[in-house]
Amino acid sequence: MTAMQEVKNIIIGFGKAGKTLAALFGQKGEATVLIEQSPVMYGGTCINVGCIPSKFLITQAERRRFSEVDPTSYYQTAIQNKKTFIHQLNQANYNKVDQFDHVTIVDGRAHFVDEHTVAVDTATGEQRYTGERIFINTGATPFIPAVPGLELSERIHTSETLMNLDKLPETLTIIGSGFIGLEFASMYQQFGSQVTVIDTKARILPREDEDVAEAVKERLEELGVQFIGEAELKQVDETKQGVTIRYNQAGTEHTLMATHVLVSTGRRANVAELALNQAEIALSERGTIPVNETLQTAQPHIFALGDVNGGPQFTYVSLDDFRVIKNFLYGDGTYTTNERMSIATATFISPPLAQVGLSEKQAKARNLPVQVAKLSAQMIPKAKILGDTTGFYKILVHKETKEIVGATLFSQEAHEVINLIATVMQTKQPYTVLRDQMYTHPTMAEGLNDVLGQITIA
Repeated sequence: MTAMQEVKNIIIGFGKAGKTLAALFGQKGEATVLIEQSPVMYGGTCINVGCIPSKFLITQAERRRFSEVDPTSYYQTAIQNKKTFIHQLNQANYNKVDQFDHVTIVDGRAHFVDEHTVAVDTATGEQRYTGERIFINTGATPFIPAVPGLELSERIHTSETLMNLDKLPETLTIIGSGFIGLEFASMYQQFGSQVTVIDTKARILPREDEDVAEAVKERLEELGVQFIGEAELKQVDETKQGVTIRYNQAGTEHTLMATHVLVSTGRRANVAELALNQAEIALSERGTIPVNETLQTAQPHIFALGDVNGGPQFTYVSLDDFRVIKNFLYGDGTYTTNERMSIATATFISPPLAQVGLSEKQAKARNLPVQVAKLSAQMIPKAKILGDTTGFYKILVHKETKEIVGATLFSQEAHEVINLIATVMQTKQPYTVLRDQMYTHPTMAEGLNDVLGQITIA
């Protein structure tokens, strides 16, 4: 009979929220078990196969133009340096949790036995734990659409596996033009691959303002990326030489060849093996775990954090989920997901696309009285110093409250500047705070003086 161990807290998943919670419980001396199915995932998706390795490689790709090393060798070195870097981060994340005497890290696949009991299939057999509180932080996994022949292989990859490919793809077809697909298109084109992006949609970034989507596409095309829109995938065939993609476009069948394929069609909550029904927890229509404003599931003592609960799939949102839990368990309970305002995002193409709040299209749909200010990056001295004047700042200000309701920055260092705007929005300060701020010079941030100086609200 499998032995049962009683603990205060069971955490399933070593992601951002899970590991931070484990450290908190360790500091408080609460008996806690942290379960992770794979040792290569200590620290979660972002550290190991997501934002950190991808941004490391994106930075290396942008720097290639300054190198005299041939693209193949340059890429191989970048991949090896990435692997070394991520291994170090992986081990550091393990050590940060392992240092606490009251926290036990268990390698294995977890599933519910009942609402308080979790079984873990480990290399030495099954172990069972019963806990007063359980936290699910299992993240998300790449979604592979049901296209005949589209199966992961040495030539067909997800974003997670492509970054371990030692040989630079000669030609890369990316299925899907979402933010991850566009980041990889920008990255691999700059590394030296010939990249083609294919999608069912008529244009990229359909939810964004047309001027934003067009500017991004134009920039990527300048880098050499090719786009195929309104394409219905019919069949994928792999040979020793490469991959053939057959698709229909406007009623005509076409064929596209590539040495490698990246499937970038979204991510789904990683819940398939949890046996949530044993805990009497049902999934939403989108396959995520429904939670309330304090991240409790249908079972009040079971919480779901991070990508698995259907919220925005960003590591900083997962960290904020931790803050919600910490406040709920040890604070006054006043900070919930309802207190969150607009979440800033950044897509690390070249240059970055950063956003917060509403787009102009969304503001019009809500009939909000806004004034729109737009400034070309060519007008910002720092952009000229950086040698890239691509893009613009676009900011929406409410005519009555004088608050910023949305911003889109497509420029160098946009991923940094957007946080200034998000802070002002979060604290409900008027746009004039940023308009009249004295910024260090020369910086991309000082472009806020000029773009917001266009606002004529009395």
